[in-house]
Amino acid sequence: MTGSTEAYERYRAPEFRRLLAAARRSLERNGGKVKGSIGLANPTTAERNAIIGITGTYRSADVRRITIPLSALEQSVRNVTGMSLLDVLEGIGPELRFRADERTALDQARQSILAKGEASPLHAAHSWYRQWLASLASSDGTITALINKEDTHLFSQAVRVLEHLYNRPSDAPPIMLPALADATTGDTKALNPGRGSLPTLVLRALAMARGIPLESGAEARRELWDAFDVIVDDLASRVLVLNLPATGQGLGQWLTDAARYGTPFHVTLHQLITLPIAVNLPTVYVCENPAVLRRAAGELGAGSPPLICAEGRPSTAFHRLARLIIETGGILRYHGDFDWPGIDMTNQLRARYQAEPWRMSAADYLSAVRADSDHVPLSGKAQDTAWEPGLAEAMKRENRAVYEEAVADVLLADWKGPARKEGDGQAPGLRHGLPHEIQARAQ
Repeated sequence: MTGSTEAYERYRAPEFRRLLAAARRSLERNGGKVKGSIGLANPTTAERNAIIGITGTYRSADVRRITIPLSALEQSVRNVTGMSLLDVLEGIGPELRFRADERTALDQARQSILAKGEASPLHAAHSWYRQWLASLASSDGTITALINKEDTHLFSQAVRVLEHLYNRPSDAPPIMLPALADATTGDTKALNPGRGSLPTLVLRALAMARGIPLESGAEARRELWDAFDVIVDDLASRVLVLNLPATGQGLGQWLTDAARYGTPFHVTLHQLITLPIAVNLPTVYVCENPAVLRRAAGELGAGSPPLICAEGRPSTAFHRLARLIIETGGILRYHGDFDWPGIDMTNQLRARYQAEPWRMSAADYLSAVRADSDHVPLSGKAQDTAWEPGLAEAMKRENRAVYEEAVADVLLADWKGPARKEGDGQAPGLRHGLPHEIQARAQ
């Protein structure tokens, strides 16, 4: 750049501000070439006089728009400063951004990133990986954002994480999230929530691998990681159970002893991972609210059938335990709130575990509504009840929610009633939900 700073200081004046902004846009659009015209709408007196000085042509005070060749401004600036218009603009700042050049550089960077992704063995082996790569390259702007933020290394790290997970032996034990992050990025916290784009990039791919949408929330993230044997926080995730005897050292013994006394027991994800158990029960009941399990423990004790509690939203520990039950042929019988979130959870458990809705009929709902008029209105998106379409119709018609605690008397009556068959919620040979060996110790 030639010329001194003082030479172009006059162009910082207000009367030149809009004119130079229009010149900047033109130069950026045309790759720095001085061509075409620029104009000002509704110029002020100061702006009109400045343009008259540049062009040497008088402009009437009532003119609504003034247009001048950009070359005229260029020549005037050179005459005054000895510098080019481009140099003056960059001296005033900021530097010009040539759009065409930027687009070319961006396209080249995008192609480079995609080439790296396609070089991974996962690209040929897995359709979900190709789908993930295509989604990042689409118009959602993910790759562009990484380039603009100079975070393209996060994409390479995401690919390494995915390769690591898919290259692990099938019999490898679960891996803690910090250990996975350290092995693939060198930073034990790189995959933690809130650590930029990397966790989202990886979880987005894992959701596609499972064929599910990527949901928000800590428990949804834990469950998705857990599906790939990655443990986020094995102590925070837990599930509440009652009378769930199991086999296995440690946890299996504790659960069986707790069932002996009808004592509720919190099982952590850490225990399920480190102390494997087998659950051989034909039927296990599932409730949504801890208050129902608490009443079953208080009023039925060891006589309650096996029961696990979703505690609102099922945790990763809940899902691990549910899989253990159905993998040995057990059936889950579910009851939850008669509201739209409760129905949604019922649908999810039916789809995932073939759970049987229990006491979740239109008749059950209407009976509860009529027994107590003090119910809050339904809220949220209405859900289908495929197991009994009449239930959704009744809920829409009545527009009242019935929470599980309100019908606990009915649930407990089922559990303690004489009509409950041997084996309904009990393993063969159980007395009050207890194995033979515990019966012997109790006698």
